[in-house]
Amino acid sequence: MSNANAKTGPIEARSFLHTRLVDAPRERVFRAFSDPAHLAKWWGPNGFSSTFETFDLRKDGHWKFVMHGPDGKNYPNENVFTELEAPRRVVIDHIDGHHFVLTIEFIEEADGKTLVQWLQTFDSAEERERIAVFVIEANEHNLDRLEAEVKKVLP
Repeated sequence: MSNANAKTGPIEARSFLHTRLVDAPRERVFRAFSDPAHLAKWWGPNGFSSTFETFDLRKDGHWKFVMHGPDGKNYPNENVFTELEAPRRVVIDHIDGHHFVLTIEFIEEADGKTLVQWLQTFDSAEERERIAVFVIEANEHNLDRLEAEVKKVLP
C-alpha cells in the first residue's frame, strides 16, 4: 500500500459525520438511493448533475459516473460497494481522486421517519482538512437533495 492510501490518525480526525431526519419510511429513503433513476437526480452538491456509466448495487459491485459541474467541468468518479445491508446500510469505497470511504446508514425512527447518517472517512486528517471547505457544504447539499427526491419516490 502506498503512503497516499495509508490510514493515519483516529477515525474522528479523518471523518465528517452528517445526519438528517427524513420524513419518510426507511424503505422509501433507501429506494431514493438504490434506484439509479432517483439517485442520479440528487447525488452531488447543488448545481451538479450526474451521468451513470455503471451502477451495480451489490457487495463488490462498481459504480462509475461523471458529475457535471456548474462550471462546465466533468468530474469522473469510481466507487466500489464494499458492504450492502439493504435497506439499512451501504458502504462505498471511493477509489479515484481523493480516496475516502462513505458509510450511509438508514435508521428507522418513530412516526415513519428515517435518520440518515452520512459518515465520510478519509485516509488522513490532513486530507480531511484540505478539502473540508468544500466537502462540509457539499455533504449537506447531498442530504438536502436526497430529502427533496424522497418526496418523488412512490410509496
